[in-house]
Amino acid sequence: MTLLKVDQLSKQFKQHQAVKKISFSIEEGRCVALLGPNGAGKTTTIHMLTGLLRPTSGDIQLYLQGKQVADRRPHLGYLPQMPVFYSWMTGREFVQYAGQLAGLSRQEAERRTEEWLEIVGIQDAAKRRIGGYSGGMKQRLGLAQALIHRPKLLILDEPVSALDPIGRRDVLRILERIRQETTILFSTHILHDAEEICDDIILIEQGEIAVQGRLEHIRQSHSEPMIMIETLNEAQAKALEIAIRNKPYVHHVASEHQTLRVTVSNLEEAERGIMTEAVQHHIFIRKLEAGHSTLEDLFMKVVRA
Repeated sequence: MTLLKVDQLSKQFKQHQAVKKISFSIEEGRCVALLGPNGAGKTTTIHMLTGLLRPTSGDIQLYLQGKQVADRRPHLGYLPQMPVFYSWMTGREFVQYAGQLAGLSRQEAERRTEEWLEIVGIQDAAKRRIGGYSGGMKQRLGLAQALIHRPKLLILDEPVSALDPIGRRDVLRILERIRQETTILFSTHILHDAEEICDDIILIEQGEIAVQGRLEHIRQSHSEPMIMIETLNEAQAKALEIAIRNKPYVHHVASEHQTLRVTVSNLEEAERGIMTEAVQHHIFIRKLEAGHSTLEDLFMKVVRA
């Protein structure tokens, strides 16, 4: 059942059109990743969905049990990329405060505060002032305040971008847990996180939707044979790129330092041809791996198109 429907949504800032007539829908119970490079329009889109920005044009509709609601904001939970807290408050006080702002009674806010502090794993720090919290603890606190009123849709803007690997892992585990009851939309440029927990993706580039759909379907429809080659140094990688990029078995070559990612038509033919070119041009190949393209490869292909 459709929970959120976005139709021809646009946002213009003077001469800059940040979002250009995008349309998508989110089904209830799904986890959706909003992907795109910095400046693609992800945060602007999220600000419009949450009511923080008024769209220049287009429509946003939220449905509960198949009926459109007049005001979607009470049914949303939101965590911005850089959440700001009252540093003099304790974690417990802040979450209770957020619950009462969301319309809960004091007693219900207190009860749910204890529940969510335990779920996000900071119950032991509940009495400490937020000013002494680490970045990871603040992100967990932000999740608790966004979820205390049990929203139908949780919207997160780059929820793990500022965290270390352990903090990222912990937040992703929390998202995996709460997605059993709450629909999630989160923006990110970390492709591995999207592949790990999301059901659907919406890839935005320069304010427009480039790719959208179920992750499994996108993997199947966009997967291509690919060879990853690591040479001795960047100069050798460049020489090999020049030698193979016009070969009939090569569709596309992406280079980064001493590594090439080569999209090909036939793996066996491409492996033979690449090794032949490497020998003829005295290029030392440290590693060669054959497989199929990933979501990251699709992302880079769209961004560089």
